[in-house]
Amino acid sequence: MTALPQVRTPPAALGAAGLLPQVACVAIALAEPGSRAAAGMIGGGYAALILSFLGGMWWMQALLRSDERWWPYLLAVAPSLIGWFALVAAIGGVAPPSAALMLLALALLASPLGDREIGPLLRGVPAWRHLRLTLSGGLGALTLVLALVSGRG
Repeated sequence: MTALPQVRTPPAALGAAGLLPQVACVAIALAEPGSRAAAGMIGGGYAALILSFLGGMWWMQALLRSDERWWPYLLAVAPSLIGWFALVAAIGGVAPPSAALMLLALALLASPLGDREIGPLLRGVPAWRHLRLTLSGGLGALTLVLALVSGRG
């Protein structure tokens, strides 16, 4: 049996380090009930930022393929717009911050579906796909926990 290719240490370590801001927000929200709203907004901003990063990754993949169809670019812009909408809704009082965090968590958890539609560059590299699923799943789960914790007022 042939071993699967491994992700090199720097991307794996730095990818895992990318979860630390959300871990910190969850820890602060649990340890300091008076800081739950602030931790939720900061964590929401981070989740929206990462969603934008993922959309940029999809945009670049479409550009590298010289894709002339419109839908890959539309899908690539969607994460940024979802992040923006969630933050505006929470800051503007249209939706509770916990609902905005839930939307962001769901978008992060669903983002690997975008990889499948747009990202054939990851299809042939199981180790990278595993890292991508782990990081998006981890950040999505942490954002979901933050939504539940920060929504407790």
